[in-house]
Amino acid sequence: MSEIYQIAIDGPSGSGKSTLAKGVSKVLGIMYLDTGAMYRTCGLSALKRGISPRDEDAVKKMLEDMSLEIEFIDGEQHMILDGEDVTGQIRTPEVSIAASDISALPVIRKAMVEKQRAIASKQTFVLDGRDIGSNVLPNAKYKFFLTASAEKRAERRLAELNAKGDFSQNYEEVLRDIEYRDKQDSERASAPLVKVADAIEIDTSVIGIEETRDLLLSYIK
Repeated sequence: MSEIYQIAIDGPSGSGKSTLAKGVSKVLGIMYLDTGAMYRTCGLSALKRGISPRDEDAVKKMLEDMSLEIEFIDGEQHMILDGEDVTGQIRTPEVSIAASDISALPVIRKAMVEKQRAIASKQTFVLDGRDIGSNVLPNAKYKFFLTASAEKRAERRLAELNAKGDFSQNYEEVLRDIEYRDKQDSERASAPLVKVADAIEIDTSVIGIEETRDLLLSYIK
C-alpha cells in the first residue's frame, strides 16, 4: 500500500491557496480538500437561519441539528448543507464575512477540525486553510505558507469576481473585506492564522500561479 501523506497550504484570504491546491492535486493525482468551503457553509447556515455568526450560543444550537456533508463528484468538492448542494451559494461577499466571523468560534473550529482530520486520515490529500499546518495537521509531511500584499490579493479577488460576472463590489470594498478577514484570522483566540516554523514561505505578490505551483512542487519529493 502506498504511503498516505498530507500537504498543508496556509495563508491569508486571497493569497491563491485554493487555486494552488487544486493545481497541485491535479499534477500529483491526489485529492484536494477545501477547508474554507466548510467554514463558508457554516456561515451560510447561520445566515439562512437568521442567526448572528458571532453568537456562540446560537451557533452551538445550530450545530446540533445542522447536517454538513462533503461529496466528491468527478473530483470536485460539493458542500451539502441539510441535504441541499450549496456549493454555488458559498462564494458571496456576505458569506465570506459570515465565514470569517463563525470560524473564530472555538465550537465551530473544533467540529470542523475533527471532520478535516477524519477525512485526511483515510487518503493522501492537499488541504488549504488558515491553520492546517499549525492546528489541523501539525504532522503534515509538507507545509507551505503563502503570502501576498493585501492590495495584490484584493486585485486578484476582484478580477476573479468580475470573471464570474459579479460586479457587485468595487476594489475598495474588496480590499476592506480582505483587511477585515486578515485582522479576524490573525487575532482570533482559537487557532489563529500563523506561519509555523517548519513551513516553507512563498510570496505570491510578484509570481503567477503556474510559477508558484512549480516552486511548491519542487519541494515535494
